[in-house]
Amino acid sequence: MTKLDELLTKIYRKHVYIQTHNFPDPDAIASAYGLQALLLARGVSSTICYSGKIDRYSTAKLGELLGIELNHIENIASILREEDEVILVDAQKGNSNIIDMTGDEIICIDHHPENEKYQYRFKDIRPEVGACSTIIAHYFFENQIPVTKNIATALTYGIRIDTNNLSRGVSKLDVDMIYKLYDDCDYQVIHILENSTLCFDDLIAYSKAISSVEVFDNIGFADAGKDCPVIANVSDFMLALKEVSFSVVCSHKEGGLKLSVRSELAALDAGKIVHDALTAVGGSGGGHAEMAGGFVPFSGDEAELAILQDKMKESFLTVIENVKEG
Repeated sequence: MTKLDELLTKIYRKHVYIQTHNFPDPDAIASAYGLQALLLARGVSSTICYSGKIDRYSTAKLGELLGIELNHIENIASILREEDEVILVDAQKGNSNIIDMTGDEIICIDHHPENEKYQYRFKDIRPEVGACSTIIAHYFFENQIPVTKNIATALTYGIRIDTNNLSRGVSKLDVDMIYKLYDDCDYQVIHILENSTLCFDDLIAYSKAISSVEVFDNIGFADAGKDCPVIANVSDFMLALKEVSFSVVCSHKEGGLKLSVRSELAALDAGKIVHDALTAVGGSGGGHAEMAGGFVPFSGDEAELAILQDKMKESFLTVIENVKEG
């Protein structure tokens, strides 16, 4: 019995909801899109949904070019029932980046470190894999289910984005899936997506981040302003500085501070450090050794926000110093 076969035995209804994290990125959207096709091939229909918003221009372009139907939870709230079955992709229950929508989260498919506090009827959580799209692609090939050009393109793009073009957190399975998807992939669409990454608002966010950069030893901090749509990109950009090996970028969003963290040092595990640093200031976070994220609830004014950001920096520096000394 394959993973997909096992997953299907845990679905009891003819229709399910596939939920991504609150600000879905290409990997989350591609994973949901691919899973939707897999389920349909086995007689189960589904609706892809998310909360928050799609921040990045290129992510919205992915849905537009490939005709992926994404539903904001607010638009389907009236039809959701407690007995509805929900499959989580690229996210897990209890994480700061996903809401608890109406319905029963029965299945989880993810590539982030497992939150063992929560249980599912079925789970396929592989933190050693660089992208959730890789897991979904593997389902297609191990079950010999045909991959359409649109699905191959979406999954390829999802893998490329989450592994930074196979240069970060990559596993052999990621490489194998990229290779197997190659013949069916539309690389003209990939080219368009990879060259449609910025709009004017993104440049403003980069400008704000650059003007706020602070570096302590090899630890870089930046504030990308309010509602930054490219916070992860800015965090990656910070690592391009020769003086920075660990970057922390924050953006003030509704309800609090969102963080994107990157590390290129094996000794500094981004997921563990962001968890410990944010826990100390009332937030939560986690992720992989190379890339992680988090959220700190906040509802004060600008002066209080500045105080919180200073406390957050101090917490990161303290945790990192303890790691280095330990």
